[in-house]
Amino acid sequence: MLQQTRIRTVVPYYERFLDRFPSVESLAAAEEADVLALWSGLGYYSRARSLRKAAGQIVEAGQFPRNHSQIRALPGVGDYTAAAIASIAFSLPCAVLDGNVMRVLSRLSNDAGDIRAAATRVRFQRLADRLLDRTSPGLFNQALMELGATVCTARSPQCQACPVSRHCEALAKGTQQQLPVRVRAKTPVVVEQTLLLIERNRSFLMWQRPPASRRMAGFWELPADDQLPTARVGPVVGRFLHSITYHNYRVTLRRGSIRTVPPGFEWRHRKELDTLLLSTTARKAFSEAFFQ
Repeated sequence: MLQQTRIRTVVPYYERFLDRFPSVESLAAAEEADVLALWSGLGYYSRARSLRKAAGQIVEAGQFPRNHSQIRALPGVGDYTAAAIASIAFSLPCAVLDGNVMRVLSRLSNDAGDIRAAATRVRFQRLADRLLDRTSPGLFNQALMELGATVCTARSPQCQACPVSRHCEALAKGTQQQLPVRVRAKTPVVVEQTLLLIERNRSFLMWQRPPASRRMAGFWELPADDQLPTARVGPVVGRFLHSITYHNYRVTLRRGSIRTVPPGFEWRHRKELDTLLLSTTARKAFSEAFFQ
């Protein structure tokens, strides 16, 4: 849940998730729609699908994997997560590499490489592997991550309080404020979008993303105006912003009406909305409609 998401946002989701799925067996046995419903609002829904798949594999195997390669093979588990679990849970000599660690390593070695670049990550991973205390890898990894989070911070690093400052090449050369180097990401793309709120007998016209959809498969959406060219477009209900990666959507929500419902669209009753698997965009739209 913490991948790409702030701790403050995650905590209530985490607590509700554990209340509903207190064991790996309960998560493995759950319907995908139930897991996604609890995840709704966190975004990046492939994480939830992978977590459920991983639970199924763990239950099938009869235990949690005990070595790095097996942990890394679980759905949704990357290099950082595998190394963290292997070292902290099983004391295996696996060095972690997250944003905090890369910042520390870039300053220790005075490396001005772009931390977004694969070659830089490979170089930092080798350095982390060399520095790792193999007698206490879990503690070492946690200490290095904590050092980056609390002392070797992105802005105003506390060099005078750093326990390894005498080994820091960036401090010696006065470049610590310039590191790490992060090449600017793609310029955000602004997309204008109009969604239609078409209501009949306390039901709303909606469509469901197909199971094979690359993004948010199975989620319910409100129709966009270009999906229903025969619809009559009415007054504005509200406006809101929604961001996905580097796309910033400016969404206008309008009332609408339609005589004939085209294939692929269904009426969903208002009382279903609390349990229906809604996309974040749809949730924001209904919030605009109901609370204006």
